[in-house]
Formats: sequence, structure tokens, C-alpha cells
Amino acid sequence: MNLEGKHILVVGGTSGLGASAAKAFIQRGAQVAVSGRDPAKLESATSWLGTRGVALGADATMEDQVRDLFRKVVKTFGRLDGLYHVAGGSGRRWGDGPLHTITDGGWQKTLRWNLDSVFLSNRSAIHQFLEQKTGGAILNCGSVLGHAPSARHFVTHAYAASKAALEGLTRSMASFYAKDRIRINLLCPGLVATPMSARAQSDEGIMDYIETKQPLDGGRMGQPEDLDEAAAYFLSDASHFVTGQIVNVDGGWSVSEGIG
Repeated sequence: MNLEGKHILVVGGTSGLGASAAKAFIQRGAQVAVSGRDPAKLESATSWLGTRGVALGADATMEDQVRDLFRKVVKTFGRLDGLYHVAGGSGRRWGDGPLHTITDGGWQKTLRWNLDSVFLSNRSAIHQFLEQKTGGAILNCGSVLGHAPSARHFVTHAYAASKAALEGLTRSMASFYAKDRIRINLLCPGLVATPMSARAQSDEGIMDYIETKQPLDGGRMGQPEDLDEAAAYFLSDASHFVTGQIVNVDGGWSVSEGIG
């Protein structure tokens, strides 16, 4: 997938899905900016980005930091062609869970991390694309849990609500901005081996479940690189006639019953 001449920002691009995608974009010819909050991960990203990109510190939930991030990216590259928003994660540590146990703080924090952050980055990207009058591509990262729940093993209702909201947001934005040649799509991964899924990876029952819930390729957890080709497609000119799509990259999760 050719990304020559593309300038792409990956929000949440210093580790996990975002870092894997950023490396894949660079291999396909793009110049890439990645953002994150952890100084150590930012330093590490600077080394693997080399001369093809830049690592920038920013909290994706803070409006002023997001605006500043986009200003820095445009100042560095001269323009922006694509945004891949990966930042977010489980709210379990803050009190997410089944609805009757979710704390007010857990609900608010989870939605802020997974939904508000997307709103902030997408709004800044839209402003930039409209100002450039060049069109552009936005790809957000959702989850199969937004539309294909697992009542026994993955019970975080605030997280599911935030990811389901991204589906409606994607379609409504795509409908409105198609006339401006701005494409907005959503990737929905299943269970992928990232730092966020450490709890699941250490649970034998969940791993047994995944063998039948994600039966493709022998029944396994996804790896970050399993999403790279799809991400590159949506940010490349190959998808110039595609918008408003919700695409599962889930090893079969959304079409499999799962046992256990």
C-alpha cells in the first residue's frame, strides 16, 4: 500500500497498535508524527522514527494540548494528509465494569479517554483539512465490544458505550464531510496483544475462549501488525472512494459464538 507523499499523525502512536501502524506507514513511504504522554516511550519512538517522523508529547484528552499538537505537526510537515487515532483504553482501573458497579468517576474517565479524545483530534483534523482545501483521511480505532459484547469475560459497559458511540460519530461525520473530500472510517479490532490486554493475556479461561471466539489463523489473539494493512489502506489513495465504513479486524470475533 503506497503512502508516498503522505503526512500522517498517529495519536497514541508510541506503543501498541499505534506504534506498529506508524512503522508500517513509514515503510510505505509516509512521513509520520506520533503523539503520546509517556516520556520514555516518546524517546524510544524518536529512535525508530529516524528521519521519517517526529514524536510529540500530548495528552489526547486535553483540548489545548491537542490543538498545539496539530499546530506542531503542520509546522513540521507543512500540511496534514491523514489522522489515525488509536489513543484510549480500558477504564477498569478507574471503576468501569457492569453498569450497576460503575463509579461516576469510572464512567466519566472512560468516556473522556475513549470518546472525548477522538472528538478533539478529529475536530482539529477536520479544521486543518478544510483550511488546506485538500481533503484528507481520518481513521479511528474502535472495538468489536462496541457491537459484539462478551458478557462473561469482557464486562466494561462504559468502554463499550464509548466504542459504540464512535460508530455513530464515524458515519455522521463521513456523511457530512464527503462533499469536502474528507473520508472518515473506523477499525474495530478484536482482542489484540497490547499492554492494554495484559489482564486477558494472563487469564487461562479467556485464552481458551479466544481459541473459538477468534478462530482465524488457528484461533489466537491478534497482533498489532494484523491491523497495519487495513490502516494503511484507509489512509492511502487506494480508499479514495470509501468512507463511513466500520471494519472489523477481529479474527472472526464478530461472527463466532465462542465457547467458554
